[in-house]
Amino acid sequence: MDISNARAALKKYFGYDRFRPMQTEIIQALYDQKDALVLMPTGGGKSICYQIPAVTMPGVCVVVSPLISLMKDQVEGLRSNGIRASFLNSSLGAAEQREVEDEFFNGLVDLLYVSPEKLVSQSFQPLLKRTKINLFAIDEAHCISSWGHDFRPEYSKMKFLKREFKDVPVVALTATADKITRRDIVKQLELDEPEVFVASFDRPNLSLEVRPGQKRLEQIVQFIKQRPKQSGIIYCLSRRSTEELASKLTSRGIPAEHYHAGMPDAERAQVQEDFINDNAPIICATVAFGMGIDKSNVRWIIHYNLPKNIESYYQEIGRAGRDGVKADTLLFYSYGDILIYQDFLTKKESDQTEVKLAKLDRMRQYAESLVCRRRILLNYFSENLQENCGNCDICKNPPKSFDGTVIAQKALSAVYRLRQSVGMNLLIDVLRGSGKREIYDRGFQHIKTYGAGRDIPFSEWQNYMLQLLNMGYIEIAHDQKNQVKLTPASERVLFENEKVELVKIATVKERLETEKKRAKAKPKRQRVRDELFETLRQLRKRLAQERGIPPYRVFSDATLEEMAANKPVTDEQMSQISGVGDRKLHLFGDYFMDSIREFVKGKGISYKGSTYDETHDLIKEGFTIADIAQKRNLNETTIFSHLAVLYERGEEVDISTYVSPDEVSQVLNALKYLEEPFKLKSIHEYFDGQISYNKIRLALAHYNKAKQDMEAG
Repeated sequence: MDISNARAALKKYFGYDRFRPMQTEIIQALYDQKDALVLMPTGGGKSICYQIPAVTMPGVCVVVSPLISLMKDQVEGLRSNGIRASFLNSSLGAAEQREVEDEFFNGLVDLLYVSPEKLVSQSFQPLLKRTKINLFAIDEAHCISSWGHDFRPEYSKMKFLKREFKDVPVVALTATADKITRRDIVKQLELDEPEVFVASFDRPNLSLEVRPGQKRLEQIVQFIKQRPKQSGIIYCLSRRSTEELASKLTSRGIPAEHYHAGMPDAERAQVQEDFINDNAPIICATVAFGMGIDKSNVRWIIHYNLPKNIESYYQEIGRAGRDGVKADTLLFYSYGDILIYQDFLTKKESDQTEVKLAKLDRMRQYAESLVCRRRILLNYFSENLQENCGNCDICKNPPKSFDGTVIAQKALSAVYRLRQSVGMNLLIDVLRGSGKREIYDRGFQHIKTYGAGRDIPFSEWQNYMLQLLNMGYIEIAHDQKNQVKLTPASERVLFENEKVELVKIATVKERLETEKKRAKAKPKRQRVRDELFETLRQLRKRLAQERGIPPYRVFSDATLEEMAANKPVTDEQMSQISGVGDRKLHLFGDYFMDSIREFVKGKGISYKGSTYDETHDLIKEGFTIADIAQKRNLNETTIFSHLAVLYERGEEVDISTYVSPDEVSQVLNALKYLEEPFKLKSIHEYFDGQISYNKIRLALAHYNKAKQDMEAG
């Protein structure tokens, strides 16, 4: 299939003119019927890689997802873009499941999301074999590997896909997997010589900061007050701490909700819905929160406690700034968190205890490091960043460094001459010329670099080796008894004379003093978004409330910022805004363009009459709603929306032509039994569908106008 079909679908359904890096190559591989393993960070655009093939290839794409909330959110998002999608999981009743299965069998959906349990169930197998499948997409694929950070046994049963459906390509996707996990994913799924795509993990819009764990509450309060009206998540280690922290923040004038698995289902669901709809901007939560939420405008993430591994940490901070706009992350670190995790892991001993402890230690090293934090994260996922990022606390307050090239060459040469077969401590013993029996038994005293670093104390060598690890000059093979291995970056030091800057050995006391001084420093003034952006944000929230959907389902923050900067006032101009596809232009374009026109007009720049005024003129000429919709190439619902806005403005519009006084009274009476903000869907369901959405919309306009008149008078 031609990739031009994919580009056309990208613009039509998602409103984007071009693919992100690597997406084109992945889609082409799937068009060529090849298996693929895709490693792409949170917010990097993994879903597009299978959603575009799903809508452009004949047949149905089956997506395996471990989270019910994630399925629901993805399906709602696809439907809002005009894509036929459904899901099957335990949240559906028997009748609903049969209805979805019928749609699937008859090819009436482009994507079907299923839980791994549903996929491997005996009842679902015959349906799979009788339906034309164009692609299997395994999301959160790290769950299939016992080396991954979130292993789930039911995933291991999915290897039947390549045995039963040999001609159907399988794409495995994950946001967090080191080299060991990647190899295991391919093995467990029995992928057929898959194309492996590892996208850049660099999220330059995320700032990275680590602070000592003293006086966390005071620091968090200051942090949030510097970021008014911004949405964020504070991750805590325990359920109790989420409740206590939320209560303490609220008592200090910062409204915050808590979220954890011990809450009643309805209460937990309400908190999540309030967060999605921007009604509860700050959530104190355990780490599960956010996994099923595709909310693009989270502006900051705080970790109240140290995460248990870098994979989890990177996945959690990745929930901020998914729209590509600047976002901040803050991690509090204390050794007490390490002890809690160590105690838990050693008591719950398993085959993976040693690996989990090693990953925990790697997380500790990240928090304690004086090396650019982004380099550490990227190197962990085998992506070499040679320059410091300039957007982390280390880069903004760099420690003193020196030319450590000779030290690095000695260390890397020893790794090479030891044939990459020893762990860190034995490597240092060789460098220091130790007389340990193991060294003599294995003949290591004869290698050229034996004793080459005897002038450097053992503890300092440990520090330097950790720096080399963090900068990507070496790596640790956890599946090979933690042996030290060379990397492509090692060759540049050994054979291309690349210089290595090492940080001078600093005491913990010096580091803590630096952090304390910085914590006391006066905060910098934050960038304030302009007036038009705020106007569009409020419009987005109102439209979302009316439809009972999250605000980011209307448009992302990044799209609103682009609108505020470019001020589109025609369909053609609006269609050029990133994130405005055909369906969203049809559904929301008029509202936002009119708001922009009114804003610009208020600044002294004249535009031709608004879309509401055009509708008003036609009404005054005696045209019916149907006539106006046909004449303006809009649907009737849009015209009724115009009427509602005009009436609220105080224009001469007789809404009684379209909704009777009795119907208005019925709706106003119903509002007493419903919660604000009033949603059209809730009111429609209250009347069992007996009063149409358009009449409800006009009745609400009457309510809003009366409320405005009362407040004004």
